[in-house]
Amino acid sequence: MRIRATVAAVSGALALTALAVPAAQAVTDSGAPYTLNASFSHLSIAKATKVGTKEVSVKYSYTLTHGTNVNIAAKDFYTDAFLYHGTYSDSAPELYGDDPATCTATSSTTATCTGSVNIYPHDDLKNAWAGSWGVAAEAVAFNGQDPNNPDMSKVGFKDQSGITTSLVQRNPALTADATPEPVKKGATITVTGKLTRCDWEHLTYNPFGGQPVKLQFRKAGTSTYTTMKTITTSSTGTLKTTVTAGSDGYYRYSFAGVTTTPAVSSAGDYVDVQ
Repeated sequence: MRIRATVAAVSGALALTALAVPAAQAVTDSGAPYTLNASFSHLSIAKATKVGTKEVSVKYSYTLTHGTNVNIAAKDFYTDAFLYHGTYSDSAPELYGDDPATCTATSSTTATCTGSVNIYPHDDLKNAWAGSWGVAAEAVAFNGQDPNNPDMSKVGFKDQSGITTSLVQRNPALTADATPEPVKKGATITVTGKLTRCDWEHLTYNPFGGQPVKLQFRKAGTSTYTTMKTITTSSTGTLKTTVTAGSDGYYRYSFAGVTTTPAVSSAGDYVDVQ
């Protein structure tokens, strides 16, 4: 199961993520946690991640700087990086890893931490959330307190938002079919296709209409595609255009991508010109 339990909010809107607690449980309101002497820097994560119908794991790393009184080797010390959508708040959608980060000390006050954010599209994502996500990091030290019912005044917590950003995008698919095959030189070739993208909420692919897509051609024996024209997908995501047969080669459609959906090119469809 995913280790994403939440320690109850105890001070205003503050909530702590207890990364190693197997299930969220209510805790006694025993005050607010103190601010842990920790900060996060040099956070590295993929600039963009395309998510289809299956779980995706996104690796990250960062530098954790902490006070000498913070024992990062303690069994009840946890830290991680995570994604959030929109303005950082307790109600913002968030994406965490199944496990906390693993930290390796590089000095008495610094460590390199690595981990992964695990994205389960059907459980974690709504289609409207595709695009830019903020990246934050956090650390919590329970200091021997029972995570299920701690004296919160003895628990240290620090989070830091706005460290960087990352795109979470709906995975696309694009097809191309050139006919007839073979064809006489000078005759008309019709190239059809369809652009779709993943619907995270229903785990299927839906038409992506109103998008500019390039028809490209690669002559047999060469390695470079050349754009012939740009057309727009219909409301059902379909593409259809014609060209004049000139020489043997491959036809494909190519979509440049947008913030919510990455670029994609279809496989080339070969046409023998006689």
